[in-house]
Amino acid sequence: MKVVDPNGRTWRVSRRWMPWRRKARAGTWGGLPTGSSLGDDPISMIIGFFLLLLLIPVVVVALVVALEVLVLLLVLPFALLGRMVFGRHWHVEVRDGWEFAWETEAGDWQQSGRAIEHIAEGLRRGLVPWQAASPAAAQASPHPPGTGGPPSGQPPPPGVRRG
Repeated sequence: MKVVDPNGRTWRVSRRWMPWRRKARAGTWGGLPTGSSLGDDPISMIIGFFLLLLLIPVVVVALVVALEVLVLLLVLPFALLGRMVFGRHWHVEVRDGWEFAWETEAGDWQQSGRAIEHIAEGLRRGLVPWQAASPAAAQASPHPPGTGGPPSGQPPPPGVRRG
C-alpha cells in the first residue's frame, strides 16, 4: 500500500513474502557502452581490453542478482507453504520510497492486512512507523519531530533522528 504523509514523503507498507529481505542490488546501468566501433589495430585492442575489464564487474553483479532472484523463486513455494500450513507469521515491512525503514511481525494473513491498514493510516497522519503500529496510535496525535524512537534493534527511518 502506497501512502503519502503530511510532509509529502511517500511510504510503502506491505507484507514481506520471503523469510529475508533481498541484499543484492543491480544498481544503475547507465553509462555503459552499448556498441563497439573498435577497429582491428593494436590501439583498439588495448581500448577493448580496458573496456572488458570495466565490464567484468557489471557482469558479475548481474549474475549475483540473477542467482539471488533464482533462489528466491525456488524458495517462494516453500515459504508460502510454511506460512499457510505451519502458521508462520507474516512480517509487515515499511519502506521510505523503496528503501527499507522498519518492519514488525503481524500474525496471520488477516491480522497482517489489518496491521498494514493501521500503519498506513498512522503514516498518513504523520506518525513514524513504530508509533503508527502501536495500539494507541489510533487515538494518538502526531508527535513532535525527533521524539520517541523505534523498538530496540530497529533502525529509525531515513530522516528521523533518535530522541
